[in-house]
Amino acid sequence: MPETFLTARWEQLIMANYALPPAVLEPYLPKGVEADLRDGMAWASLVGFLFRRTRIFGVPVPLLGNFEEINLRLYVKRREGDEIRRGVVFVNETVPYRAVAWMANLLYKEHYTAVPTRHRIEAGPLSDHIRYEWKTGLDWNHLAVQAGRNAAAMPPDSMEAFIFEHYYGYTRIDAERSEEYEVQHPSWEVRPVLDYSIACDFGRMYGPDFAFLGDAKPHSVYLAAGSDVRVKWKRRRL
Repeated sequence: MPETFLTARWEQLIMANYALPPAVLEPYLPKGVEADLRDGMAWASLVGFLFRRTRIFGVPVPLLGNFEEINLRLYVKRREGDEIRRGVVFVNETVPYRAVAWMANLLYKEHYTAVPTRHRIEAGPLSDHIRYEWKTGLDWNHLAVQAGRNAAAMPPDSMEAFIFEHYYGYTRIDAERSEEYEVQHPSWEVRPVLDYSIACDFGRMYGPDFAFLGDAKPHSVYLAAGSDVRVKWKRRRL
């Protein structure tokens, strides 16, 4: 089999980050991983970004290669001897195309759903407005930022680095089995977020365990410029 399952370019990644009691994550942890704590808290991010130039096993995806994705991800880690592998678990990933969701669920056993999505990027004289929207029922949700133009590297050991520097994905197969896969990309630059707006029906999108986030203020909101990414095909069964 080829080494790489998917290549694409991820752009304009908005991350709205929430501190959670570690107990909230327990039902969602695949076998072999634990919550990646910072300041004694577990963490989740509501994420919106652009998927562009998607290729599966090196083959372009006609008509379906560019789209928005919105997801809720949890931060986890796995110990491999002296190495700590920091990764994420997806509660749900939302895209506009049923075919994309079906393929991801089939091949990677992820939790994709398809709903209407759209985005808008408006360039101003000193800052940009980036907005992602997705529909639940009759209502449009959104995740939006106003961001400055100057991108900068993330300081080591910063909160930005904690949020963005997770390079493994973990999927629960069942109560006794889970799988690990690797996502490769360079360390991203981040842009200053000057203002943000969030309207998300967390309970309807992600289940009752996360409904309280609808009334919670995020700890932080970040914007990364993004880059080309590669998702490895090889999956390790844990």
